[in-house]
Amino acid sequence: MTIKKVMTIAGSDTSGGAGLQADLKTFQELGVYGMTAVTSIVTMDPKNHWHHSVFPIAVDTLETQLETILSVGIDAMKTGMLGTVEIIELAARKIDENKLERVVIDPVMVCKGEDEVLNPETTDAMREFLLPRALVVTPNLFEAGQLAGMKTPRTVAEMKEAAEKIHEQGAKFVLIKGGSKLESEEKAVDLLYDGKEFMLYESEKFGTTYTHGAGCTYASAITAELAKGKSVYDAIDVAKEFITAAIQQGFRLNEYVGPTWHGAYRSGKKAVTEYCEDCVE
Repeated sequence: MTIKKVMTIAGSDTSGGAGLQADLKTFQELGVYGMTAVTSIVTMDPKNHWHHSVFPIAVDTLETQLETILSVGIDAMKTGMLGTVEIIELAARKIDENKLERVVIDPVMVCKGEDEVLNPETTDAMREFLLPRALVVTPNLFEAGQLAGMKTPRTVAEMKEAAEKIHEQGAKFVLIKGGSKLESEEKAVDLLYDGKEFMLYESEKFGTTYTHGAGCTYASAITAELAKGKSVYDAIDVAKEFITAAIQQGFRLNEYVGPTWHGAYRSGKKAVTEYCEDCVE
């Protein structure tokens, strides 16, 4: 069996639920080999209501990480928290230099539980340098509004409007992660736009706040499936099942946060059947 290789350019979540930790757990569960280029280290203050602090990694240090990974070769990649215009430009340059095509851009703009955009100027840089290079871009509702230059979508109709605007900026596929945030919907709803048609991905909506890392996990599941040769549509099918199971089995980490459980999908044997048919009795 050939193991596919994937790269994530993302921040390190010290609490383990999001960022590159979520990416690596997802990659492992879906049977691909993950490598990481760390853009920042995020810590949480237990004495101040779990307030996040972000410690950036120097750009030249990030570049040497990327050179290490890309010398090995990868089958797909994703980005997470990038943080600065310089890092965004570096990621775009490496995509071009290595002619990378299976590129998933998860346009992380805030830390979970925080409501302040990390660096507002990076939104313009994402539009200019990353969206034209994205096979799939996976914003949540807030990020979709920022990229589209409109208010945060709150309905499916507004999600469609945002998706069209984002697609016009160069992304081939736009997946807006609505999830359980659309109060008017009875199900957790995500919207895919391929430039021609809109497709809704629906799942059961769970009454839980244990969703830390859900966005990172969803995007990394798509990346893993693309690396294995799946189409974008089929990759999202698997990723939707993966994140639904992970949210359903989310758990309490402490009084401030609860992450998704990355082992939930595999425990149903679906992932094992997918990537290792000979292992299934």
